[in-house]
Amino acid sequence: MQPPVPVTPDAPARIGAPLLTQEWLDLTFVHWAVDPTVVAPLLPAGTVPDTHDGVTYVGLVAFRMHRVGWLRLPGVPYLGSFPETNVRLYSVDAHGRRGVVFRSMDASRLLPVVMGRACFRLPYVWSRMSVRSHGDTVRYVSSRRRPGPRGAHSRITVVRGARIEEPTELEHFLTARWGMHNAFLGRAAYLPNDHPRWPLYRAELLTCEEDLIAAAGLPAPQGAPVSVLYSPGVPVRLGRPSSAGR
Repeated sequence: MQPPVPVTPDAPARIGAPLLTQEWLDLTFVHWAVDPTVVAPLLPAGTVPDTHDGVTYVGLVAFRMHRVGWLRLPGVPYLGSFPETNVRLYSVDAHGRRGVVFRSMDASRLLPVVMGRACFRLPYVWSRMSVRSHGDTVRYVSSRRRPGPRGAHSRITVVRGARIEEPTELEHFLTARWGMHNAFLGRAAYLPNDHPRWPLYRAELLTCEEDLIAAAGLPAPQGAPVSVLYSPGVPVRLGRPSSAGR
């Protein structure tokens, strides 16, 4: 297994012929530290927990998906735009590529949920959701429909603070992820992405009521998160998957 590649705030390579294009808007990243031994059994074969100073993390990421498009076609305005909330872990594969592993992906549009599950084997679930902004305050609400557990939910409210001019190593580690790992046809696959450098802001967490992390098979968070960040968003290009194994 190769050592992990360095964490870089900019994408290591631009994707010239994207499989998918989309925008991720009004994102809030909430993270808690977790023991890597707890995370390891939840990752696809061929990957191990990615760590920072010996610790890995579970992230609750709420945002608006906007205008998902295939190949170079224009993004779809209605079916391709919807709120989403993800529970994600941090992974590294045999090639040293760092990524994320999604344990759940709540979304409010049924067709993208069905396509994500059928085409990419992603853990999408259909939920009632909303994202509302008032000044610097953003509120995200999610309640799961199916597949269950029905009623699993999150309610997150943050107030955006000052722009972060120089993110810390941990903030880059948690946000500058240039691909995802996913089990596909019995093997781990790596799906790369590229986008501009994240514009990041401090954020104050006013409310965080959720059971999505426990529903994803992880211990429920204890205590305050170690990191709360906000970003207005970025345009994203996703490439074609490749093997994550040796």
